Amino acid sequence: MVVVFVLVGLVVLGMVAGLHWYVWRRLVRDTTRGAGVARRVGTGVIVGGPVLMVGALVAERGGAPFWVQQVVGWPGFLWMALAIYLLLGVLAGELVRPVVRRLLGDRSGPGRSIRPRSGAESVAFQVEGVDAPSAAGGRSGPSPAVRTRPPVSGGERPREDPSRRLFVSRVVGGAVAAGAVGTVGYGAYGVLRGPRVKRVTVPLAKLPRSAHGFRIAVVSDIHLGPVLGRGFAQKVVDTINSTQPDLIAVVGDLVDGSVKDLGPAAAPLAGLRARHGSFFVTGNHEYFSGAAQWVEEVRELGIHPLENARVEVDGFDLAGVNDLQGESEGQGPDFGAALGDRDRARACVLLAHQPVQIHDAVRHGVDLQLSGHTHGGQLWPGNFVAELANPTVAGLERYGDTQLYVSRGAGAWGPPVRVGAPSDITVVELASLRA
Repeated sequence: MVVVFVLVGLVVLGMVAGLHWYVWRRLVRDTTRGAGVARRVGTGVIVGGPVLMVGALVAERGGAPFWVQQVVGWPGFLWMALAIYLLLGVLAGELVRPVVRRLLGDRSGPGRSIRPRSGAESVAFQVEGVDAPSAAGGRSGPSPAVRTRPPVSGGERPREDPSRRLFVSRVVGGAVAAGAVGTVGYGAYGVLRGPRVKRVTVPLAKLPRSAHGFRIAVVSDIHLGPVLGRGFAQKVVDTINSTQPDLIAVVGDLVDGSVKDLGPAAAPLAGLRARHGSFFVTGNHEYFSGAAQWVEEVRELGIHPLENARVEVDGFDLAGVNDLQGESEGQGPDFGAALGDRDRARACVLLAHQPVQIHDAVRHGVDLQLSGHTHGGQLWPGNFVAELANPTVAGLERYGDTQLYVSRGAGAWGPPVRVGAPSDITVVELASLRA
């Protein structure tokens, strides 16, 4: 098993190295001449970036000292996002490059410089209306216009002017670099400024009139860790409290690290305020970070963990199940414990981190499941990958008599960057059909 793990790791590292070589070739080698400063700097960036990226991943998952995770986390994870868009840009550049060459007139034709394929260096002169120039440089008659034509020999063909090829490479490479940096910069700004509020109304057939308009603030995937810390947690708390919800649902992936390292970062969560309190279910990342310790920590912060459990809230049942990752520790989801003996005449809202748990929710007669986990794909085109593993990537969808709402999440895992999947805190307003 260890051998297989090592081999897979070597294959992945080889692919990462190969893709970075391709990016280096297009953005550094093809845009610079000789061993100048620009080439050395570009090479250093392309080599150092992936080293920091791998270091950030290993430090986080390997339990390195927290200060080490913080030092390598920012540059390493930002490079991860930047490398994605540099690669996409370079691939797009392969399509654009021929167009740029055509616009600049790189095709051979009258008046363009010609370099023979063979060793011959002369070109044939054709003079219309006069004799060819003499060896002494004189002319035998008047001097009408002289034009050059490529040799007609089948062994020769026009070649691209090296200076023009360099210019095209610099134009395309500069556009790729600028686009990637701009995309990642804007995506990082979107995360660091804090999540925006979304509002969704969900009608429930079994909801009594007394609970009409009940508002649940749903927040998932905050991902406090070496990159997003206490300041970010405070922004999340302030945003949630500004909506004045009736209930707050923290739907997993709160942290990426231990209570020892991240307890101070999570402390602002004690300031969450809602009429019916705050509730929490585990996500897969809690089981990478010491789930049992975090369950106790959130309890001390005044948030009520729902570990395969259920409570009655103002006319409906609120249930929560552990994340699927908990099965590795014998603490997986137990729908029977959470929902098995409930009165199905009552409306039920289920907190479950992963959207794939919707199928169990349908079997147990849940009316609404609230989930996160997907980040909405986080980095486009990651949404297409997320669609392969999740029934719903973001938003509200119906599965039989059960509705599923998936939040894009408030934070970000790995790169503190989102592209095409803005972070959110969603206020879900329950509506009674009897109102």
